[in-house]
Amino acid sequence: MKLRVVLEPSEEGGYMVYVPSLPGCISEGETKEEALANIREAIHLYLEPVEDDYIVEEKAEVLELVL
Repeated sequence: MKLRVVLEPSEEGGYMVYVPSLPGCISEGETKEEALANIREAIHLYLEPVEDDYIVEEKAEVLELVL
């Protein structure tokens, strides 16, 4: 999966990074490398399913897609 991220210098120092296609998926780091590593972790957590995601109607099917 490929996602576009935006990496910006922070006024306080370091970098802020976010994913425009994933609202609220934001992270930061002291260096570009640290910020990018942190946003990778944030993306994984953002996309990780939670138990509430599986509350579906009785006749609904739950399927998995590989991207």
